Amino acid sequence: MSDPRALADGHEIPTEVKDPGLVAQRRRQIVDAAVGLFIANGFHKTTTRQIAKAAGFSIGNLYQYVKTKEDVLYLVCQAIHQEMEERLNQRVRYAGNAASALAEAIENYFLVCHQMSDHILLIYQETKSLTRQSMRFVLAHEERITQIFADLLRKGVTDYTLKPLQRGQVELMAHNIMVLGHMWTFRRWSLARHFSLDEYVQHQRDLIMSELI
Repeated sequence: MSDPRALADGHEIPTEVKDPGLVAQRRRQIVDAAVGLFIANGFHKTTTRQIAKAAGFSIGNLYQYVKTKEDVLYLVCQAIHQEMEERLNQRVRYAGNAASALAEAIENYFLVCHQMSDHILLIYQETKSLTRQSMRFVLAHEERITQIFADLLRKGVTDYTLKPLQRGQVELMAHNIMVLGHMWTFRRWSLARHFSLDEYVQHQRDLIMSELI
């Protein structure tokens, strides 16, 4: 997983440790341990003692870096979104033909969603356990990923490789892409009877692009 920061998008999680580098390192260990436990057992059935043991900490040491299990869940959600955003940004080409860049970004995003399907399911299932403030920051991070597609859509309108779209249409299509990427996670039990992953990605990409060109 990507490194969770001591300050994540302006939401401060209290720590007794003054060294920011050490905080980031230890929180990364906590997140890596917690992700597997949350996926296997669920958030509510996982204890902080189990997280500490999996991370190689004493329970007292764990509480130097987080104060509650909800803090751990927040760091996990942020780390998942950060990793998705980084993987997608590594594959997005902003130079050249925007329509081609968008089609490639859609394909790569769907593949990332497949690779991180357990993590996506975890976020959907467990964000309700966050405080309102923490949830707001987690959702803001997902919005940043959505804006990657909105930016490509606007670029395509500007360079005339996509048909004209109003502002609301750009935002709606960007959200549609996000949800269709998640669909494989939730409907794979049925879709996999009819499509391979590659076929699903290709058909969805082509359907989206047919609405835009």
